[in-house]
Amino acid sequence: MTTPNAPNLPRVAPEAIGPRLQYYWDTMATWVQGNFVELGIAIAAAIIVFLALSWLKRIASNIARASEHRAHLKSIIARTLARTSKFFRVMVSIELVNQIANAPVALAHFIDILFTIAIVVQIAIWLREIILGLIERRAGEGIHEHDTLQSAMVLIRLLVSFALFAVAAIVVLDNLGVNVTGLVAGLGVGGIAIGLAAQGIFSDLFAAISIIFDKPFRRGDTVSYDTTTARVEVIGMKSTRLRALTGEEKIISNSKLLEKEITNNTLTLYRRVTFVLTLVYQTPPELARRVPDILRETVESNGGQFIRAGFNNFAASSLDFHLVFDIESDDVEEMFAARHHVGIAIIDAFAREGISFAYPTQTTFTSAPDGTMVMPYAVPSHAAVPRSKS
Repeated sequence: MTTPNAPNLPRVAPEAIGPRLQYYWDTMATWVQGNFVELGIAIAAAIIVFLALSWLKRIASNIARASEHRAHLKSIIARTLARTSKFFRVMVSIELVNQIANAPVALAHFIDILFTIAIVVQIAIWLREIILGLIERRAGEGIHEHDTLQSAMVLIRLLVSFALFAVAAIVVLDNLGVNVTGLVAGLGVGGIAIGLAAQGIFSDLFAAISIIFDKPFRRGDTVSYDTTTARVEVIGMKSTRLRALTGEEKIISNSKLLEKEITNNTLTLYRRVTFVLTLVYQTPPELARRVPDILRETVESNGGQFIRAGFNNFAASSLDFHLVFDIESDDVEEMFAARHHVGIAIIDAFAREGISFAYPTQTTFTSAPDGTMVMPYAVPSHAAVPRSKS
């Protein structure tokens, strides 16, 4: 049964195969005899080119194996050259023969097709190695994210390979005269469908890759977001796990975490400390005037960086002074220790100077029936009025 609208393909009779093969053989023999010298020179040049390319590949392979750091540019270039395929080397050599020896049209066309396939596929292989190498180089400083990077690289390698070889296949088919418009449209629609179906997963995945490459924080850093302060324990492909300062484990998706304003406390260049010192109202003005100098000397003698100090407010029961100083360290424990030493030193310095700290007090005044004020303490006996003798 014949399918309707089927294309009419030319049929080759069995008895015509032999004469056709004989024609090809005679054509080849005529070409070899007529271009003997050019063919010999071309074959010699092709062998030299093939051996030179093989030698370069061998050197690149040795450099890549001896390299201690895969992320170095030298190692990336060496690994790229080491991925030069034998098919590409052979086709480069054959194309050289084709150009020098003037091969027959049919043979030349066939060689051009194979050479196009070889060079397009080889360029895709080189680009794949370069892109993956640069990605590893960009994330190479993230030692603590090695496990996450390895997991991400599996998917990154798959996506890069698919994209490059899909483009390579389209280029090859286009050079062969195939209409690739439908293929490109199909790939685009399929990619959109997959993206919409798994947009949540891809969102967290690309957020994880962004964290690895952009490095807003690393494993072991202490970060703050919203009302949470926690230490980063694991940066996963879907979520990040943190250990809060109160002990519980926090789990948040990577995409939601990057949407927040994150404070990386580990990257703090210094820690700022502020003290509010309350002095009694009975402090003499001359002594109160010297308080900033006393505080500066105390802070600097205990390893802190003095910023400012001075009178701030007339409070209900105290004269308030503010002290601001920095501890040049990102270690919280060191900041706590320095703050402790400076605080004790201030207490000691004020004690030596006779400066008293204030605390909330209240004085009550009462009056006699005649409106005179009654003092809240007894009149000293030596101040009593002597009685007159009768």
